[in-house]
Amino acid sequence: MKKFLFILTSSLILSACGGDDKSADTLIENGDISAIKARKTELSQQQRDLKAEIEKLNNYIQKKEKKQAAVLVSTQKLNDTIFKHFVEVQGNVETDQNIILYPEYSGVLTEVYVNEGQQVSKGQRLAKIDDGGLSSQVAQQETQTALAKTTFERRKRLWEQKIGSEIQFLEAKANYEASLDATNQLKSQLGKTIIKAPFSGVVDNVIAEQGQVVNQGQTQVIRLVNLSDMYVKASLPENYLNNIKVGTEVSINLSSIGEEFKGTVRQVGNYINPDNRTFDVEIDIPNKTGQVKPNLIATVKVNDYTNEEAITIPENILQENSEGEAIAYLYDVKTDSTGTASRVILEIGLNYGNQIEVKSGLKDGDIVIIEGAKSVRDGQLVTTKN
Repeated sequence: MKKFLFILTSSLILSACGGDDKSADTLIENGDISAIKARKTELSQQQRDLKAEIEKLNNYIQKKEKKQAAVLVSTQKLNDTIFKHFVEVQGNVETDQNIILYPEYSGVLTEVYVNEGQQVSKGQRLAKIDDGGLSSQVAQQETQTALAKTTFERRKRLWEQKIGSEIQFLEAKANYEASLDATNQLKSQLGKTIIKAPFSGVVDNVIAEQGQVVNQGQTQVIRLVNLSDMYVKASLPENYLNNIKVGTEVSINLSSIGEEFKGTVRQVGNYINPDNRTFDVEIDIPNKTGQVKPNLIATVKVNDYTNEEAITIPENILQENSEGEAIAYLYDVKTDSTGTASRVILEIGLNYGNQIEVKSGLKDGDIVIIEGAKSVRDGQLVTTKN
């Protein structure tokens, strides 16, 4: 059979080269570029025809010969498994309790009661601004209010006994209420001279110095941070909106501190950013050691698809036929050590982590060829090494 193949191949080559003198040397000597191109096209077609003929003969020989060489492969038995797909985006570590405190009163910063790095409680006094005599005004106003209160109470008792005029009672009441309002307003103003912690946290930075003149709402005094309620915010493309819900599984990697966390989405944004067509998600992140800091860069992997009973294969064994269809090779057992490669056409789904989901073409219990998959042909004899 091999001798027949050699004779046939030789005949085809001689036939291709025979006939009119169309040798390359002759054509080049004549210098006719059109003839040279035509001869090149003719020889290229003959080459393709010869290759196709040889391939047909090889296939026939391979099927007919009794002693066919088996290709060494490795296999894997398929089982239903959980397949999860994750979309990976970049996020940012944030906290809602990370603020700079500004004064509500203008004046000289007379006292700073805390140091950088100090733990403080909600409502604790952090700094004091000179009140410019406002405390004396409050004391005077409180005295006047006490007098107005006494006068009002006496007028009230007399009025209840039908003594005195109603107008005197009403004037005393009005004077007392006006004095009380004035006192409360002054106390409120005096309270603004004390800067207090709006929440428990750590004094991250004392920005203003004692003795410095600070202006209401303009001068930065203290930065206060609470690292116990941290979260990661990330933006996802709008086409994932239907797949991401509160409770969706998330993996977070903080490469700068070498930490990785598992969590779930705690909030899904209700606004699509028109500039980049994304929506925001928030994920709680633990911070027991205090190493997680605001504005750390986070790699966020969000589980947008899960199949509880999926068939998956390694993505690198997947091939395509001439029609662009995805194919793989099954191992059909013949003996204890040999089998045949059987090509199957697959309908594939998503891929993640070098695993690709197979929607049809393979089933639970099938044995698929892994190593050597790209060097076998349909019907070829194979042997396993596993």
